[in-house]
Parts: sequence; C-alpha cells; structure tokens
Amino acid sequence: MLYDGAVRFMNQAVEAMGNRDLPNQNLYLQKTQAILSELMSSLDLERGGEIATNLFSLYSFCYDELVIANLKDSPQHVQNAIKVIADLRESWAELERNQRTAPTEHGVQIAS
Repeated sequence: MLYDGAVRFMNQAVEAMGNRDLPNQNLYLQKTQAILSELMSSLDLERGGEIATNLFSLYSFCYDELVIANLKDSPQHVQNAIKVIADLRESWAELERNQRTAPTEHGVQIAS
C-alpha cells in the first residue's frame, strides 16, 4: 500500500535527520512527496465529492509539511505528516475489515 511506503520513507527521513545525513534526508522526503503526488493525482475531485476534496487537502498538508521539514531540517514537520498518513492508513484498513465482516444477502452486502 502506498501509505505504508510513505510512512516507511518518512521514518527513514527522520532517522537521517537525526544522523545529519542530508542526502538521505532529502532522498526519503522526495520519495514520500512522489507518493503523495501520486495519491493526489489519482483522486477524481468531480466524482469523489467531499471525500476526495478532503483527502486532497490532507495530502497537500503532508506534502507541504515535508517541504518545510526538508528546508528547516525539522523532524517535527515530518512527524505531523506521519500522523496524518498513519491515521488514514488505519482508517482504510478498518473500512476493509468492516467490509469483509459485513452481513451479506445472496452475495451482496446489506447496508446497515
């Protein structure tokens, strides 16, 4: 899942910051930014309505936090983005778990 990769790269960026390893800090933050760009570009803002718009805003916030983190060598800005992406990842995982355990009738899920 893209979220897992983004969190992994952000954690690696924080570690690189702690080691004052600027080339890897930049590399991992840029990899995460590429993932966020992909997530933003995959949203259909017309058909996705409020959910797509809100996701776009969250991805944009994280992208901006990573730019600031890289400019200021600020692990806190990376941590802000990690929190958002980790929470989104958990929300999607919970939705998937709920979908797998929802009651069905003739193979079709029933809305509760």
